[in-house]
Amino acid sequence: MSPQRILVVGAGHVGLYAALRLSKKLSPRRAEVVVVDPQPHMTYQPFLPEAAAGNISPRHSVVPLRRELKKCRIVSGEVTRIEHARKTVTIQPIEGPATEMRYDHIVVAPGSVSRTLPVPGLRERGIGFKTIGEAIYLRNHILDQLDVAAVTPDEAFRRAALTFVFVGGGYAGIEALAEMEDMVRSALRYYPELRQEEVRFVLVEATRRILPEVGASMGAYAARQLAARGIDLRLEVRLESCVGGLVKLSDGDAFRSETVVWTAGVKPSPMLERTDLPLGPRGHVTCLPTLQVADGDRVLDGAWSAGDCAQVPDLTKPPGAWCSPSAQHAVRQAAVLADNIAMVVHGGQPKEYRHKYVGSVAGLGLYKGVANVYGVKLKGFPAWLMHRTYHMSRIPSFNRKVRVVADWTLAFLLRREVVALGQLHTPRDEFTHVTPEIPEKVGV
Repeated sequence: MSPQRILVVGAGHVGLYAALRLSKKLSPRRAEVVVVDPQPHMTYQPFLPEAAAGNISPRHSVVPLRRELKKCRIVSGEVTRIEHARKTVTIQPIEGPATEMRYDHIVVAPGSVSRTLPVPGLRERGIGFKTIGEAIYLRNHILDQLDVAAVTPDEAFRRAALTFVFVGGGYAGIEALAEMEDMVRSALRYYPELRQEEVRFVLVEATRRILPEVGASMGAYAARQLAARGIDLRLEVRLESCVGGLVKLSDGDAFRSETVVWTAGVKPSPMLERTDLPLGPRGHVTCLPTLQVADGDRVLDGAWSAGDCAQVPDLTKPPGAWCSPSAQHAVRQAAVLADNIAMVVHGGQPKEYRHKYVGSVAGLGLYKGVANVYGVKLKGFPAWLMHRTYHMSRIPSFNRKVRVVADWTLAFLLRREVVALGQLHTPRDEFTHVTPEIPEKVGV
């Protein structure tokens, strides 16, 4: 009997953990696990703010797929179409023509993308915060703005360079904002031309509070701490335009800024629209508690999903509730999903996913944080320590754990690195500038 092919679409939290567990539970004679992702690594997104701030090396916040998934087949490409009726996917590799691949089981886990709105100027001026590339770019961009502000004689341009706008008061927005403010505060000691009072960080949040995941009281504490650091909190306010760097808010205020960071939520990957899988009203793949893809009560044989792109019933809450799109659920769903596929391959029955959300931790910069875990509320240094300990325990592989702890230890002993490597984004500019252009010969 030939081995069954289990195709994993996406190598995020769900894809990596599920593939790793499947490769351990199923022998090569039973199943071939194939992972398809355009990136050669999994990004541990909770570490993006620290990577952007320079607390850890960006390379240590990602997990190399080929190193971690030694028993799996890695395909560097993008799944552009899923036809489950034929149990076939179309894969566009990094180079070359698209190909089709058949499967017996498919794990649909392409994750999510930034949920943007039709705000004028956002496409041209906005900076996302979903990938390691965006985190590195944001760090370099902000440090570049300090260099610009230190030398420009134009006061208006100086104020715009030193004004940093973050849109979205959830985890990503608050942690990125807090870490960047900490980084700028540390960097200013090397800029005698600049004063702390000139730097302006603005948070724009459409609801009445920030960090809803940690509860109202801890969210209010976080807001007070950020305000005490001079951060301008604009709650119940929306970004209406940022054309040409002129930021206009719904409260009527308008000012210039060279930095607009968009962290206002996520939505399922648009790739799901190019499948024949059943989708919910917000574009999520509809699942049963067993993490099997289902159209109503009809289970689609061999189709599974979890994580940000899936609509999974939360059995710990009243009927109609869904699991939140968090790393906490994604990691645990991946384990149940892998176990269920292994049981089905061996002729067993899948079990339901059930996990009560235990709480949340959030960092507010170096040595600062908030936490609400099992109803226990912590703030300041203890919450920050819990935040670091939890995420260090969750990042895959012993190798990455050691590297992250080493980075933290060095950051504790030595001052933070605040140098920009902006040339990373245009590495060939200097070479092309000094290389003569040879006109094409006509008629040869």
